[in-house]
Amino acid sequence: MVNTCNESPIGVFDSGLGGISVLAALISNLPEEKYVYFGDSHNAPYGVRETEAVKELTFNVVNYLMKYNIKALVVACNTATSAAVTELRNTYDIPIIGMEPALKPAIEKYKSKDIIVMATPVTLREKKFNNLIQQFNRPENIIKLPCPGLVELIEVSGGESQEIISYLESLFAPFDLAKVGSIVLGCTHYIFIRDTLKKIIGNEIELIDGNRGTTNRLHRLLEEKDCRNCNGNETEVRIINSSQDSRMITLSKELLEKQLMILNWKGSLKYV
Repeated sequence: MVNTCNESPIGVFDSGLGGISVLAALISNLPEEKYVYFGDSHNAPYGVRETEAVKELTFNVVNYLMKYNIKALVVACNTATSAAVTELRNTYDIPIIGMEPALKPAIEKYKSKDIIVMATPVTLREKKFNNLIQQFNRPENIIKLPCPGLVELIEVSGGESQEIISYLESLFAPFDLAKVGSIVLGCTHYIFIRDTLKKIIGNEIELIDGNRGTTNRLHRLLEEKDCRNCNGNETEVRIINSSQDSRMITLSKELLEKQLMILNWKGSLKYV
């Protein structure tokens, strides 16, 4: 007899559209599962808020997702992870996977070059991230690059606009990019501007994100808890957004399908 937990959905949460990139990676890795995605675009961006405000918003969303009897939670938001993941794990008795900037692969691969970490101001100032930096031998080569306002631009356009190009040109103008080995994308929204970033920084600098590590951790935890869904013939996805603008759901679906094409996913998607 199949454990009913197996067919329960996985909750995925972000402050807005950014976590759609994580959702696509999860679907590509675990296509037989069901997913409930909540984008809190009404309250975006989280990255410029005080930590306690981010915690409150995060718990409000997770309490809502628990109504769907989720069997695991992916906090697909670096800011919410930094501010609230420890308390979430102390509160809910389900596997909870957070996001953090993928510094380890960047440091290991580019031992003699600088690493730029693009992230929201909250992510970069939180103790969690600064403790992560201290784990490495050369923290002086890790450059924090806060990007206030970038999430809002991506929320409006989905990642392609002249405003974003101008923002990025100004952001990287002070840097000698010849000294940079990689740029770590420390916010899930930034994955949607990879192509635009490449036009500005060139192809010599590698862009690294944490999506693969996150999906691998979830896969491993579901195996350990013996709560995989073995009955799924297609991927069932429910997309919810706190914004009153109905276009956010449409844009979420467009971004999801675009990312799945990039990942060369050939499965069947069912929206509920």
